[in-house]
Amino acid sequence: MKLKPFLAAAVAAFSLISCNTDDKATWAPAGDRIMTEWGENIDPRNVLQEYPRPQMVRAEWMNLNGLWDYAITAADAVPEKMDGNILVPFAVESALSGVGRTVTENDALWYEREFVIPESWAGKRVILNFGAVDWKAEVYVDGQPAGEHTGGYAPFSFDVTDLLGKARRHELKVKVTDRTDKWFQPRGKQVSEPGGIWYTAVTGIWQTVWMEPVAEAHVDSYLAVADIDTGVMNVAVDADMSNGDICEVVLLDGETPVAKAEGREVALAVPEMKLWSPSDPFLYGLQIRIIRDGEVIDSIDGYAAMRKISYKRGEDGHNRMYLNNEPLFQYGPLDQGWWPDGLYTAPSDEALAFDIEKTKEMGFNMIRKHVKVEPARWYWHCDRLGMLVWQDMPSIADNSTNIWANKTYEGGTDTPVTDEGKQNYYKEWSEIIDAFKVFPCIVTWVPFNEAWGQFDTEEVVKFTRAQDPTRLINYASGGNFVKCSGDILDLHNYPDPQMYLYDKDYVNVLGEYGGIGWPVEGHLWQPDRNWGYVQFKSADEVLDTYEKYAMQLIELVDYGFAGAIYTQTTDVEIEVNGLMTYDRKVIKLDMDRLRDINTKVIESM
Repeated sequence: MKLKPFLAAAVAAFSLISCNTDDKATWAPAGDRIMTEWGENIDPRNVLQEYPRPQMVRAEWMNLNGLWDYAITAADAVPEKMDGNILVPFAVESALSGVGRTVTENDALWYEREFVIPESWAGKRVILNFGAVDWKAEVYVDGQPAGEHTGGYAPFSFDVTDLLGKARRHELKVKVTDRTDKWFQPRGKQVSEPGGIWYTAVTGIWQTVWMEPVAEAHVDSYLAVADIDTGVMNVAVDADMSNGDICEVVLLDGETPVAKAEGREVALAVPEMKLWSPSDPFLYGLQIRIIRDGEVIDSIDGYAAMRKISYKRGEDGHNRMYLNNEPLFQYGPLDQGWWPDGLYTAPSDEALAFDIEKTKEMGFNMIRKHVKVEPARWYWHCDRLGMLVWQDMPSIADNSTNIWANKTYEGGTDTPVTDEGKQNYYKEWSEIIDAFKVFPCIVTWVPFNEAWGQFDTEEVVKFTRAQDPTRLINYASGGNFVKCSGDILDLHNYPDPQMYLYDKDYVNVLGEYGGIGWPVEGHLWQPDRNWGYVQFKSADEVLDTYEKYAMQLIELVDYGFAGAIYTQTTDVEIEVNGLMTYDRKVIKLDMDRLRDINTKVIESM
């Protein structure tokens, strides 16, 4: 399916009502760190203008990215005046924010801007959408509270219609507080004092802010779940509707309807179904309309895929992962998703897609998104390009307060997490799964990594399964291992592949290995400080070692490994073990040879 037409229509509609008019001369990147080419060429009047929700597109919308006013105060204070401009949606600590300041657990970060509602939106509900804000966001429109949200990774929205006065211009304010590593909030690799495998903390708005008009009766979300064994696409629609309203669901192959039904829960029989896979990532179009008295009052365009993820014992006696009822060795890099100029936020949509495209060209078929969640467009790029995804839950702590046992079922202990911290973990994990389970590329959920903040493992696995029973659960990547109802036993070993534990009841994978470092001069975050699990001085040395480890991995596939993750996609801050430099300007290894090696690994099963 070609998705560009309806995305282009949304962008065209936006271009008529854009309200970014700030002068480029008032903004400049902060600091003197290395930058990507996209960051070097960024235009603050034209920042991340692509439609931010590609799985559910409406024709009319307004992008609020661009220069806002900002201030940093004490957490319990209100700014007497603003400190200057900040470029949204880049975290305040980043170069591209134009600020580059640290926000502590005792501070508050304030945002302020004005907006104008187009006359064509008259009579409709106005929804204010945030892609993600780290961590607690309190939102005000025209001086009145619109709502608040906690959690740094899930999108959230407020209906602000009733807050809008009669004035033409309106005021939007956002207050953000963020404790980062001072409490059990999901924060992944963010720390107050970065170093080694831990990175600069990020605070505030870090994904697109936007508005859209909707009818009073409208679609809130949907979930399409394929059953390829029966040739049916099951679609459940969450919509605000009145009695007598009709919900119409149409499945399309390109512009051609292939199935149609009415109702909020429909089963669409798909004739001559086309399966989605890394080698052929076919996507069906999905149109959902709310109809009242014969008139379409709300219409969204989305997409879906006929694909199935499962596991079973293969002919060799080992549990293997299956895609569309065929065994497939899943092999890809550990992807941190960090940028030297934008930190959590890619400087452009082209940059966001770049890492996935290069990963595909390298011959991998999967990415493990490591203790971070990306904007919706990242998963859309994976869907359209054909890239499987293992999605981690951002960790709530490290393993310094518990025992990490990574080579045995014995000895590991839980992190002493407060009840409030546990409740928040469930709340945020539920929001993440609910927001992103619509994307076919995600095939595995990873609740815990290396015992970082790990607690109540079996209960967390059951909770994850209840949120989404259609995907596999890698319950404890790298330990602590327990006998539970998860699907995957995931070993970590650096630098070379090793199988030191095997369990016939699980799918056995090597969730991290490698970490072959090579600091490339001129492309370092800190030229006098870099780190890797092992380090070499040339591309040939790195690739020779990579190939040696790949051949060892192939031998272990015969002993039961069903997937593997190489560390990592790019250098990140002082880590220099990426296949690309942090600024994405140097691909360290010969692509043809790397692709040949990776193809051998995938085909070895």
